[in-house]
Amino acid sequence: MILTITFILSFLVALNFALLYFSCNKTKKTQKEIREPRVINKPITTPKLPSHLAPTGS
Repeated sequence: MILTITFILSFLVALNFALLYFSCNKTKKTQKEIREPRVINKPITTPKLPSHLAPTGS
């Protein structure tokens, strides 16, 4: 009884792996296009803050 269940489960596991192997999408790997890096020539500027503080009244 246990031997029969073991054989059936082993067969099902082997069948599962066989189906998984044959059902995989097999695609050819293509070479990636070589793209030139984009160069940004704009200088990064930050707005200048006023050097004095506003009166708070406290």
